[in-house]
Amino acid sequence: MLFFGSGLQSPRRRNREKSILITIFIIFAIYFLFYAKSSNRNFAAYDDEAMLEEIRRSKPAGSSSAHQSKPLIQKNMVVASMKKDNTSWLFEYFPDWHKSVYVVDDEDAELTVTENKGRESMVYLTYIIDNYDRLPESLLFIHSQQYQWHNDDPYYDGVRMLRNFQVPYLQKQGYVNLRCAWVLGCPVEIRPYSDTHREDVHAGEYFKTGFMELFPGVEVPNEVGVSCCAQFGVTRWKIHERPKSDYERFRKWLVKTDLKDELSGRIMEYSWHSTLILTLVIQQEMR
Repeated sequence: MLFFGSGLQSPRRRNREKSILITIFIIFAIYFLFYAKSSNRNFAAYDDEAMLEEIRRSKPAGSSSAHQSKPLIQKNMVVASMKKDNTSWLFEYFPDWHKSVYVVDDEDAELTVTENKGRESMVYLTYIIDNYDRLPESLLFIHSQQYQWHNDDPYYDGVRMLRNFQVPYLQKQGYVNLRCAWVLGCPVEIRPYSDTHREDVHAGEYFKTGFMELFPGVEVPNEVGVSCCAQFGVTRWKIHERPKSDYERFRKWLVKTDLKDELSGRIMEYSWHSTLILTLVIQQEMR
């Protein structure tokens, strides 16, 4: 507090004292004005941070935005190949599809298999197991060469075959064989109870033992029919109808079986449809 002496004061002195008081008032006013704004900003920042933290805590565990939960790849070609194969045609003609090209006889390849058994089946199962939790919506499991006798095209051209493939139909069905021709495979290719041990095309009675090992507890069918030759489309939701452990069991069977590579691959070739759609005889429509 300021005290001024009593008594008469000259006008000049009174004016000086008034100026001092006004100056002190202005200083205090400016100080409180800026301090209050600074404090409010600090409290506001604190309140905003507290609110964000509360939102984070209240958000359900594992939840994410729609674009985060969706797989980055929507369409993928899983290709079984060897070092000598030229797969450039897939990249040239189908740029809108992602490609996962496995090279089974090259341990230094970006994508390969731990053991080269069971032909293309080892590639297919390895991809499914390794990507089970992040599968694309649509998948094509195919061989590497553009021209193959089993491509469903008059010229055996894989480009023409794949260009005719209808993704909307796949999404509706869940599983689609890329070969519509009934030879080989339909209407019935294997009769496990009556076929003899033949190591040529049909796998014969070997299929019975293989089926029992692949699908324990499931009755071995009297007839098995499906178009050959292990090229097909399948959706994520169809693959997920089986747990990952089933596919791991199938791959373990491939690794441990004493059957020749041709036979184990053939058994899997005529088991993919039962693996993915749980039926043993299928003749699909021409689409």
